[in-house]
Amino acid sequence: MPDKKRSGFSSAAGLIQYYDMEESRSLKINPYLVFGLGIGVAFLVEILSWRLV
Repeated sequence: MPDKKRSGFSSAAGLIQYYDMEESRSLKINPYLVFGLGIGVAFLVEILSWRLV
């Protein structure tokens, strides 16, 4: 057995690990911004498809 103690819940024979701590260096994006960008891109695609036909 390894000497190191692992933190977090493991499932699927240890292939997936769930940690309690959140990565603090990760990029944080507001969900409303993602939703708004999606709507904006869809609107832009529709407008361009009408203009090019």
